[in-house]
Amino acid sequence: MLSLPDFKQKQIAIALVSRGEKISFRNDNLLIKDAEGKVRHQSSCHRLFALFVVGQASLTSGILLKAKRFGFSIVMLSHGLKPYGSWMSGAEGNVLLRQKQYAYDETLIAQHIVKNKIAQQIEYLTKRRNKSDALHKTIDKLKTYRDKIIFDKAMGLDTLLGIEGSASRIYFKHMFDVVEWQGRRPRAKLDIVNLLLDIGYMQLFHLLDAMLSLYGFDPYKGVYHQAFYQRKSLVSDLVEPFRPMVDYQIRKMYTLGQIDTKDFVRVDRSYRLFKQQAQHYTTLMLKGLMENKVLLFEYVRQYYRAFIREKPAEMFPRIEKGEVIW
Repeated sequence: MLSLPDFKQKQIAIALVSRGEKISFRNDNLLIKDAEGKVRHQSSCHRLFALFVVGQASLTSGILLKAKRFGFSIVMLSHGLKPYGSWMSGAEGNVLLRQKQYAYDETLIAQHIVKNKIAQQIEYLTKRRNKSDALHKTIDKLKTYRDKIIFDKAMGLDTLLGIEGSASRIYFKHMFDVVEWQGRRPRAKLDIVNLLLDIGYMQLFHLLDAMLSLYGFDPYKGVYHQAFYQRKSLVSDLVEPFRPMVDYQIRKMYTLGQIDTKDFVRVDRSYRLFKQQAQHYTTLMLKGLMENKVLLFEYVRQYYRAFIREKPAEMFPRIEKGEVIW
């Protein structure tokens, strides 16, 4: 399995075929050339963790063989940055792990995940300077929601969902008080923030999907998100504690003046990003995730260790001040 020192050297490449860029390989190096044939990106396949391809493209057998040989994942995105295919590289045949996944039927790990998420919401709101009385009260209220989760086997998923939903409603109101926040609307893209959240969460989802595949998890068998046809419930589970990381990055983009409303197009009551405008925002958000790639990797690795050893939920990894604790 991939070690932490090796992972620290890994890179993620983005090829914008929607802008005429082309992918090729030379001596086990990935080359991404722009429309004029100039090399925009070059990296060794040995150091490649994932390749994001934006736009309609065909994958040749040669690219797939490279991905298999060097162990990197490929994620295909439409012009509007909607994922439409993936080729994940990772461990296969971890039967013992999957047996444990299928046998697990409690809510304790789900409670741990939600508790972790609320703790991260508190941490990212606490980063704010010049906190208002209302923000202080919200942070205190979030701590109350967090402390309601005491790892009780009798706590059902409906109760847990209620706690998470109540916490998120007051959290989002203060995280995005720099804009006219109208509420989280997943996949509806009714405003620019919701569109950027969908893109950022999508990037986070595929990174965690690739990391989980390194250990041989069945990504469709979750502990919090329930089984549903073609939904990678486990990936959705582990996205939860890291959502505030994406939220904070988008807030920072607003405060730094990196978001221009003219870049966004409204189509059928939904906002969209196309072509060269998309590159600016995907790059900024991916940069924020890559700055925390070691944290993501460590969390998944420790989650695997705790799960395979059947540790109690209290001993699963948690995040404190940018570090994984367990």
